[in-house]
Amino acid sequence: RKMPREIVTLQCGQCGNQIGSEFWKQLCREHGIAPNGILEDYATQGDDRKDVFFYQADDDKYIPRSLLLDLEPRVVNQIQTSEHRHLFNPENIFVAPEGGGAGNNWASGFGQGERHYDALIDMIDREADNSDSLEGFVLTHSIAGGTGSGMGSFLLEKLNDHFPKKLIQTYSVFPNWDNQSDVVVQPYNSLLTMKRLTLNADSVVVLDNTALNKIAVERLKIDNPSVSHMNSIVSTVMAASTTTLRYPGYMNNDLVGLVASLIPTPRCHFLMTAYTPMAINDAQVTEKNVRKTTVLDVMRRLTQPKNIMVSASTRRENSCYISVLNIIQGDVDPTQVHKALQRIRERRLVNFIPWGPAGIQVALSRKSPHVETAHKVSGCMLANHTCMAQMFQRTVNQYDKIRKRGAFIDNYRKQDGFELEEFDSSREVVSSLVEEYQAAERPDYTTWGVDGGVRGQDNASNGIGLGSGSNRGAALQAEDADARY
Repeated sequence: RKMPREIVTLQCGQCGNQIGSEFWKQLCREHGIAPNGILEDYATQGDDRKDVFFYQADDDKYIPRSLLLDLEPRVVNQIQTSEHRHLFNPENIFVAPEGGGAGNNWASGFGQGERHYDALIDMIDREADNSDSLEGFVLTHSIAGGTGSGMGSFLLEKLNDHFPKKLIQTYSVFPNWDNQSDVVVQPYNSLLTMKRLTLNADSVVVLDNTALNKIAVERLKIDNPSVSHMNSIVSTVMAASTTTLRYPGYMNNDLVGLVASLIPTPRCHFLMTAYTPMAINDAQVTEKNVRKTTVLDVMRRLTQPKNIMVSASTRRENSCYISVLNIIQGDVDPTQVHKALQRIRERRLVNFIPWGPAGIQVALSRKSPHVETAHKVSGCMLANHTCMAQMFQRTVNQYDKIRKRGAFIDNYRKQDGFELEEFDSSREVVSSLVEEYQAAERPDYTTWGVDGGVRGQDNASNGIGLGSGSNRGAALQAEDADARY
């Protein structure tokens, strides 16, 4: 049996810890692990890979490979008094001694991360050394607040330096620009974090609050979605996107293979998700939405804008998919997959890049035998699409609005070590990213930026990080060429 490649999860800030906590609850349900970490009697015979995300203590309890990090204690205290309070390793919980939080200020979060660097890196090193074959890190955070954005950015930079050969994937929650936020400095925090996501992460799964809210209201018919409804949607997607790692088949069974097959060029590494049929951990909500499912129906729905979890139009003229991976769960006959792919191709439901080979990859994955689901077939899409440029441009536009007035700039200026030039540098990196995604829609993309270099690309090492992975991904794609079109 193949050696598992372990993944260490870092939950950073209020949002990061909330979605991380829901993710672990979902994983415990799927693997038959009780809230105290003990394996249930009915789950002892499974051949799932628990050790990718958990390790076993000397008393055989399963403990998440997870660090809970925050600058104020509220959310971590909630986790420590919840039903799953005995699940996590208490040594893996860090709350800043001051306990005052970052006050929705990126510079404060980043600065406090620097001050607590030794304590943080000790915890990360200990967890990394506890792995036989560490593959990489997953960071859960929000980009708009203070701790998840600021301390999250600091962690991304340090992980890049400290573990240059390990993969870094993030699940990043983007703010809801439709509602007037109480965090007026959201655009500043978002732009500063976007720079680090562009330069220091290998793969970013974008979780867009605007789209999540819309899905909860329109698809699940919830009038006023609560934070727990939104977090439940996120944990469903996070769990589904990792099923091929936890219930391995012969492809996409490690993170490098998964990421490399989706990211042909290093800078365009922002992935959008879709999930159908949407079900959350609320029986009343789920019961209202049960219907018949087939592979074709699921795969068709995954490309529909109303099921995609970013607020950007995939149907805009010239916008196209760079890559698509559909993870189909349930009792599925592979011939149904081929028929579904053929039908999608005939109907031209999906546009692909004009400058290279691309297609829908399909990974078939088992469902957990321990979780009852209302539907026979479900699907999760991870896709790389040029419409991401619209989201990032919206962030730049929001930033420009408040920066022009110099609003709230003193909050950042008075933080030790923060230079205002950091704003200009971040804006340049994000604008360059928007240009790159727009260039990816054109046939000459492969020569784009060659003459004068790409603006804002001041971290070339990130391209090297994916080199071996890309070859590995290419081999996997070739091996399963018949499952694409």
